[in-house]
Amino acid sequence: MQIARMARIATGSTLVVAGTAMLVLPGPGVLTIAAGVHLLSRDVPVAARVKAWSQRKLAERREK
Repeated sequence: MQIARMARIATGSTLVVAGTAMLVLPGPGVLTIAAGVHLLSRDVPVAARVKAWSQRKLAERREK
């Protein structure tokens, strides 16, 4: 299980870094960052809070 956790953290971190680069380079930057945060949210409490915050904000925007 420790290997799976390490793989999720490495993959999520890579996606967040790549997505950040894609904000100025061609590519789906925001979508890539969201996928990385989703992966990280299982193992990193800060990422879980970011994911919950973004889901609340999206729900608020849908209600408007």
